[in-house]
Amino acid sequence: MEVLTSEPGVQLFTSCNLSGAPGGKRGGTYPRYPGLCLETQHFPDSVNKPAFPSTILRPGGKFRSTTLYRFSAK
Repeated sequence: MEVLTSEPGVQLFTSCNLSGAPGGKRGGTYPRYPGLCLETQHFPDSVNKPAFPSTILRPGGKFRSTTLYRFSAK
């Protein structure tokens, strides 16, 4: 898998804290570690770090972001 993005960073979320309690489709359960999430974004705390890319959007400004997830198999 490749992740191509206009964003400077990526946040990784895991499902390590799922308890196995019902909550899925048709009462299914989700055990620990069944998946992950890759969320492209600016760096956390960017607004307070002058060396990081700016996250300030002024009135009338536009925000545009592109992320492409490319999957392949060999």
